[in-house]
Amino acid sequence: MASTPPYRRVLVKVSGEALGPPGGTGVDPSRTVALADALAALPAAGVQPAVVVGGGNFLRGRDLAGAAFIRRATADGMGMLATVMNALALADALAHRGAPARVLSAIPARGFCEAYDRDRADRLLGDGHVVLLAGGTGSPFFTTDTCAALRACELGADVLLKATQVDGVYDADPSTRPDAARFDRLTYAEVLARRLGVMDLAAVALCMENDIPVVVFRLDDGAGLAAAVAGEPVGTIISAGDGP
Repeated sequence: MASTPPYRRVLVKVSGEALGPPGGTGVDPSRTVALADALAALPAAGVQPAVVVGGGNFLRGRDLAGAAFIRRATADGMGMLATVMNALALADALAHRGAPARVLSAIPARGFCEAYDRDRADRLLGDGHVVLLAGGTGSPFFTTDTCAALRACELGADVLLKATQVDGVYDADPSTRPDAARFDRLTYAEVLARRLGVMDLAAVALCMENDIPVVVFRLDDGAGLAAAVAGEPVGTIISAGDGP
């Protein structure tokens, strides 16, 4: 990592699958520790990392909502609880590595983690903690992408780093279209107009309104995160067009 990283405060969005076994469910210890190692290195380099983690390795609310007897609001609530489980696992992995970490949840989970409070999160970041933001927004019908964009705005992040399983944004699904072309840069307006599926449109609009660039990159068990934080040319940058 460069001696002076280009970003002081970052919001990292990580899918639940990044903590789970490939193709399976639950928490994979080795993958969770690899992510913890990458996050633990950031405060020592002068970077303040806040992390929004998904819950897809346990369940996705939108999938469960397809059951006739489960309301969408209930399914989304279950998905938000899954993110709390992931954040707790990641916090313990960070503690195991000697990195101070704190879980703040938008869903009350007294006895396990603190309630999310913007000022509290800001102070913890300034004190060198890795702050894990769980429970989504605390309300149904919002994705963890939108939560990540919201928290990035609230906490004054310099960039939103979206870790994925692919190395950027493509004009088609690269897993089914070998000829799919990857974008190095996109504007917010292009993502919205073309309805590119990298993030939900509400999250993109929120970043656009608050001029927060988004870097979409492949996590690679943490190696991609270090490169993205260092400002290396990885993935796809989404900005106003005159961004970093």
